[in-house]
Amino acid sequence: MKTKVFTDAASALWDIPSGASIMLGGFGLAGIPENSIAELRNKGIRELTCISNEAGVDDFGLGILLKNKQIKCMISSFIGENDIFEELLLSGEMEVKLVPQGTLAERIRAAGAGIPAFFTPAGVGTEVAEGKEIRTFGGKQYLMEEALSADFALVKAWKGDPEGNLVFHGTARNFNPMMAQAGKITIAEVEELVPLGGLKPDEIHLPGIYVQRIYQGSAYQHRIEHRTTDKDLVQLAHQEKAKEIIARRLALEIKDGDYVNLGIGIPTMVANHIPEGMRVILQSENGLLGIGPFPADNEVDPEVINAGKQTISMIPGASLFSSVDSFAMIRGAHIDVTILGGMEVSENGDLANWKIPGKHVKGMGGAMDLVASSANVIVAMLHQNKDGKSKLVKQCSLPLTGKFCVRRIITDLAVMDIAPNGGFILLERAPGISVAQIQEATDADLIIKGEIYEMNI
Repeated sequence: MKTKVFTDAASALWDIPSGASIMLGGFGLAGIPENSIAELRNKGIRELTCISNEAGVDDFGLGILLKNKQIKCMISSFIGENDIFEELLLSGEMEVKLVPQGTLAERIRAAGAGIPAFFTPAGVGTEVAEGKEIRTFGGKQYLMEEALSADFALVKAWKGDPEGNLVFHGTARNFNPMMAQAGKITIAEVEELVPLGGLKPDEIHLPGIYVQRIYQGSAYQHRIEHRTTDKDLVQLAHQEKAKEIIARRLALEIKDGDYVNLGIGIPTMVANHIPEGMRVILQSENGLLGIGPFPADNEVDPEVINAGKQTISMIPGASLFSSVDSFAMIRGAHIDVTILGGMEVSENGDLANWKIPGKHVKGMGGAMDLVASSANVIVAMLHQNKDGKSKLVKQCSLPLTGKFCVRRIITDLAVMDIAPNGGFILLERAPGISVAQIQEATDADLIIKGEIYEMNI
């Protein structure tokens, strides 16, 4: 009788050749197919095209394949903490195709659903749009994006059965379900392989029809990219007072009942400043509604992380889902407020926050999808960069994340809105900061209407 069950990674991945295209699940280090990646390294196959949201870190996850120069092309949305990935991109040694995270998730989902192409607002007005068909629907511009499949999909789940049915844990679901659907041959590794019937039908997250091979992995490291606890919050608040000012002021922007997406960096600090008695649902693009404060040390779960790969807790009533569902919430205008970091904001509301050409590339992650939604977009950032140059400018000099998308900016010096016809309207100043100091730190003229009061933090 034909079986989907294999004994280990070596037997399950036996026929993956050099030159193959491979999808690999995971977000940060949560939900990555650890055993399968190690076997790709052991096989020594080369010239691979790898499709993954990102590439882990230098010495773990896809980073070990990058280090061995086994990958010819990476299709990703985010480079993150992987210095090797960034070096290979900047040097031109490896082909890299950066794709907005929500677009990447939807391209993969479309392939598994038999949809050849679709239109999305993410990336309009940016370099992502170059060479792509643009159409207007309802007065808004959209890009055409094509479906994305692969020869093999390597996914990781918490539990599975001999039929290939899978159950995921925490935010480790992320890209795994869509990739399983889009691979010509899908190979699932699971932490626990249960007997047939060991999974109840209504607890299965991915039906076995999408899985051709399955095996039980071993020696899982469950590495954490940024182990963050409630103790770290106290230390961070002391070390980074400027960012703490921004986070406290950001919390005042949120209303009871709001659904709020938090980007990486300063925005993730907001979760710890929601006033008591207020019900706010914080969304993380990797598949969670209901982010709680940073956990106690004994409550850390390596597979419950936020968009910045920090360990977090979940509030009562939280829910977990895939990356494609997450970006459906975002594009579908179900999120009330989006809070993002920034490198530059122009006086007409353009945002740049993902790339310094020739020097530094983090990738756009989910930011292009987020600013293309109809949510209230707030940018949280330090007023000046490390070189003392203003991040608030007449016109962005860096590659754009989105055009005319920012409504409000909160920095360590001030709160400002974008005027309807362009310009920075100064609303509030940080404690101890004068209007003159704010103007001096801003590379554009401020619009001042009446007295400017201090932030109420």
